[in-house]
Amino acid sequence: MKHTVQFSILLLLSLFLGGCSLNKDVEKLYKTEAPLEVNIILPEQVSPNKPEMIKAVLTQDGKTIKHADFVHFEIWKKDGSVQYGMESAKDDGNGTYSLSKVFNKEGLYIIKVHASNHGSMVMPRKQFVVGQVSEEELNSLKESSPNQEGDHAHHH
Repeated sequence: MKHTVQFSILLLLSLFLGGCSLNKDVEKLYKTEAPLEVNIILPEQVSPNKPEMIKAVLTQDGKTIKHADFVHFEIWKKDGSVQYGMESAKDDGNGTYSLSKVFNKEGLYIIKVHASNHGSMVMPRKQFVVGQVSEEELNSLKESSPNQEGDHAHHH
């Protein structure tokens, strides 16, 4: 009788704990978010002292972002001698945002796009050359080339 009671308790506990097992589709209960993506488009050659059009195309989940929360461009010369403040981009439609910029000095520059859409924020950066570059800047470009995938801050 003692063994029967122990067996019955063990059987009830097993059935009770079995009811607490994880749902196989539990991941579908949580919100999934497609990351915001930015494609930075620069002219093939950027000339000094001439207006240049810089563009960023925003997509999320394979679709262009019609009205992002914000898109700002931040540009600086890699050696730190030139720093442009963060500027709002113009919404050109179809997920394309642009900024016209005149670069007064030749050299190696970095552009960083700050973009946000529905809580997803990214800050990709890209290096580019204005006019001619020095030997030192050329070597720097070869050694470290941050691409558009660097410096992201997803899902804020």
